[in-house]
Amino acid sequence: MRIGQLSERTGTSRRLLRYYEEQGLILSDRAANGYRDYHEVTVDRVMQIRGLLDAGLPTRIIKQILPCLDQPRVIHFPDATPEMLATLEHEKARMTERIECLTRNRDAIGEYLLEVRARIGTRR
Repeated sequence: MRIGQLSERTGTSRRLLRYYEEQGLILSDRAANGYRDYHEVTVDRVMQIRGLLDAGLPTRIIKQILPCLDQPRVIHFPDATPEMLATLEHEKARMTERIECLTRNRDAIGEYLLEVRARIGTRR
């Protein structure tokens, strides 16, 4: 697929996709006319990258852990510095906190909807 299609499917600007490619986070083939051509799996890869960026991880660490998200998994240890491991531990803890908060909020909204629906149903 071309960069415009990838941009539409992922909600990511073309400029940002080119940046991801410059950083080695995604790959493209080049057609004879110089256009980028992305494989279908790049859609999922871009969504993973965006999620990791949203979680606060810098691209240099994302580049190191992206292979761990593939199947089969390929894990690279040579670049694992104590700083990187500490950053990952911190970000993992932040993600866990966010998940717990989102779960509480989802459950509260669910309870609210049940209550509102029950009250609306009794008025009829």
